[in-house]
Amino acid sequence: MTIDNDDLLNSLLASLDRVEYISPEDIPNIDLYMDQVTTFIDSRLRSTARYPSEDKILTKTMINNYAKNDLLPPPVKKKYSKEHVLLLIFIYYYKGILSISDIQTLLGPITERFFHKEGDFNLESVYREAFSMEEEQMQSLKKDLVEKFRTAQNTFGNAPKEDADFLKKFSFICTLSFDVYLKKMIIEKMIDGLAQTAQDEERKRGGKGEKA
Repeated sequence: MTIDNDDLLNSLLASLDRVEYISPEDIPNIDLYMDQVTTFIDSRLRSTARYPSEDKILTKTMINNYAKNDLLPPPVKKKYSKEHVLLLIFIYYYKGILSISDIQTLLGPITERFFHKEGDFNLESVYREAFSMEEEQMQSLKKDLVEKFRTAQNTFGNAPKEDADFLKKFSFICTLSFDVYLKKMIIEKMIDGLAQTAQDEERKRGGKGEKA
């Protein structure tokens, strides 16, 4: 069935509403075996997959690879804690736009400083703070999506009638892609800065050790 442009926009907005935030309260407070972890993540994030009936949200192989690349601390007696699950959620969102190396640079300090730490400021509090902006950002994103869509509808006004619909969609995709490209570039530059700062601090510590 052919859909018109207004239906397309409404469908896109509805798809954003299906993006689900996993609150810490949703995650079991008991340690889980790997199969239980993959089942839980799959049940909560499958609606965000491009092909829900086919895509693998999280597999045993993925988890093992994350551990090998120092993205995820090893399990204790083959069981994963609530904080392991929080890290896996971060990784899930990052892996679509960042390399494994970039994710390690970003999450490495988080894991080192806050994973399994006592006190009020721990990994769960970091997760809550990071995702607390979700609702505000979602509304901003929807507004931006509508504006870009309306702008795209005003392009290719002189195009042949049989090509106009496709070209307007192409224009819409182009403006969304450029937005993603620029934001990805900014994120990568910030991560490079974090990596450089970490290297500088490591050299300073090494230099102090040599003088001692």
